[in-house]
This record gives sequence, structure tokens and C-alpha cells, in this order.
Amino acid sequence: MTQPFANDEIKAAFAVEDPKARAGMLALRDLILVTAARLPQVGPVEEALRWGQPSYLTPKTKSGSTLRLGQPKGGCFALFVHCQSTLIPDYLQAFPAWDRVEGTRALLFDDVSEIDPIRHGWLIERALTYHLHKTAKKQASGK
Repeated sequence: MTQPFANDEIKAAFAVEDPKARAGMLALRDLILVTAARLPQVGPVEEALRWGQPSYLTPKTKSGSTLRLGQPKGGCFALFVHCQSTLIPDYLQAFPAWDRVEGTRALLFDDVSEIDPIRHGWLIERALTYHLHKTAKKQASGK
């Protein structure tokens, strides 16, 4: 699917030395963009650099929590979420013992073959719609 990068700085952020990390980050990027495209409530996804990492935001609808891609210390590449969100704990409840995680902030990968479009697509969808779920929970609880 590989869409063009938003700008040359973002393209450069994918030019990492490790070919496995580059392939994995590009595969996660594609999964984020494909997932976002099938969620009309998310609106357009903005690709930007945050902390020097490719990041995916929902600025028009503000429906989601930022997703970032990068190279962590404990793995070859990672999908990062906001550490104060419930995204990783919710993911681990839905998919216990499937993946390596770093606290409440990241899923760690060593190879592109570890990316599961269903499981990791679920986390990406939850991130892109995170604020919609929080609002629905508040309304359901009457707060």
C-alpha cells in the first residue's frame, strides 16, 4: 500500500540503519494508514514527527491518541502509545502473553513477521478512536 510520506523529514526518520527495523516500521506505518482509512469517525490522519519519531495523529476529529514508531532499547522496532492511556493494559487484557511490551508505552518487535494485522490492528484502531471510547464510557457511567 505504501503511501507517500508527508514530507522529507518523515521519510528520513525511516532511513534507519537496521533493515529489519526499517521494514518493520514501514509495515506498521502501512497498518496504521490502512486501519485509519477504514474508520470514517477518525477523519484524516496526520503524519508528523514527535520526539524525532514518525507519529500519527487525528487533529481534525481529535478522536485518537498519538501513535509513534521507533527503535527502543529493548527491541528492534516498536509501536509506541501514550504511556498514561489504558491502551497497553487493555491490549494485554484482550491478548495476554502474545507480545513483548515495555510498560504501558510500547509493543516491541524483533522482526516484521511478528506483526499481526488482526491483533496489532486492534490496538491501532483503539488508539485512533481512544477519545471516542473514553467519551462513551463517561456517558455510560453518567459522569
